[in-house]
Amino acid sequence: MATRGKDFILAFLAGVFFVNVVPHFVNGVSGRPFPSPFSDPPGVGLSSPVLNVLWAAINFIIAILFVYFGNLNQRNKTVYLGYFSGVLVMAFFLADYFGKLGLG
Repeated sequence: MATRGKDFILAFLAGVFFVNVVPHFVNGVSGRPFPSPFSDPPGVGLSSPVLNVLWAAINFIIAILFVYFGNLNQRNKTVYLGYFSGVLVMAFFLADYFGKLGLG
């Protein structure tokens, strides 16, 4: 795979995982139960605040690993576009998904 394509995909995935940190971390540190993969049923039932902080930490570590091993600390348009695209795609997906669960 061409370097630019690889950089874009890795930056996209880093953006996806970075955005997934936000709802789980915010709800966890606020003491509110929130859906996570550890809930029953996964992603629909509510998990404890502690499990949500754990899930946020796991997502953060995965995102950092994409940045580190993908050597994404370089400053170029491909990496920025990848991050931004991953952030937007995941943000809209999460807004739609959690909105349909009627949590708010």
